[in-house]
Amino acid sequence: MDFLLQLDEAALLWIQEYLRRDFLNPIVTAITGLGDAGWFWILLSLVLLFSKKYRRVGLTGMLALSIGFLITNIWLKNMVMRIRPYEAIEGLRLIGNKAVDFSFPSGHSTASIAASAVFLAELPKKMGVPAFLLGIAICFTRLYIGIHYPSDVLAGMLIGMVAAFASIRMMKEKTDISL
Repeated sequence: MDFLLQLDEAALLWIQEYLRRDFLNPIVTAITGLGDAGWFWILLSLVLLFSKKYRRVGLTGMLALSIGFLITNIWLKNMVMRIRPYEAIEGLRLIGNKAVDFSFPSGHSTASIAASAVFLAELPKKMGVPAFLLGIAICFTRLYIGIHYPSDVLAGMLIGMVAAFASIRMMKEKTDISL
């Protein structure tokens, strides 16, 4: 575990040193803000509910978000209680506001991958691919601003992927649902 922590710290300090640029900070902050409380993904899922053609995708997205939220924000964050990297790594500067919850796993990453993986799998490519790329971008922003360790983000992405596949499978098994 000590080796993983050293890798996490080195990666965050490397990002801070070589990738952060003042002109990028507002852009990255805006992108990461799309993941705050999952609002963008919730809104997108709700919008899909209004389309008969994509209603099932919207429901699947909401289910994936719910599964990811329960696992990440309700269970794991409170069980692991990992402090944020900006509180633990000497020299790491946070961009933006401090978080009020624990670090592991990343809720932004969970929600972003849970919803965007559903959209990638269930929507036409012209809508699914941009959604998934945005999901990946939000995950990276968590590292850029210094609010998560890379292992937090990777765990959140994995949970999001599991939530997406579980919700897709559950919704496909419920073929008797008339939408």
